[in-house]
Amino acid sequence: MVPTDLRYTKDHEWVRVKGKEATVGITEYAASQLGDIVFVELPDVGRSLAQFAAFGVVESVKAVSDLFAPVSGAVAAINDALAGSPESVNTDPYGAGWMVRLELGDPAEIDELLDATAYDALIAAG
Repeated sequence: MVPTDLRYTKDHEWVRVKGKEATVGITEYAASQLGDIVFVELPDVGRSLAQFAAFGVVESVKAVSDLFAPVSGAVAAINDALAGSPESVNTDPYGAGWMVRLELGDPAEIDELLDATAYDALIAAG
């Protein structure tokens, strides 16, 4: 079961919104499908992201995958710890493996994302 306090994209990113801040990462399902993550490329602080636009790259022993912003906003912080410990995305995708924090652009975009029940159905469908 995926965390119920998050929203999800069909591309397997998650977002946790607190006030005007949105924390973004990839789901445990995505991390397990990618395998051992060896590198994460994140955007510069201050960069504006559009909803569903690519904002970075995650590289594993199996594949290189784009990261997509679940919501629009300006990058307020990046998880610098991932440069030295990209495996955090595998071991703690909803905690230490977070990727970016955004200053939320449009709170209404959250309604376009999947809730936990819908995301569980998506991954169950394969």
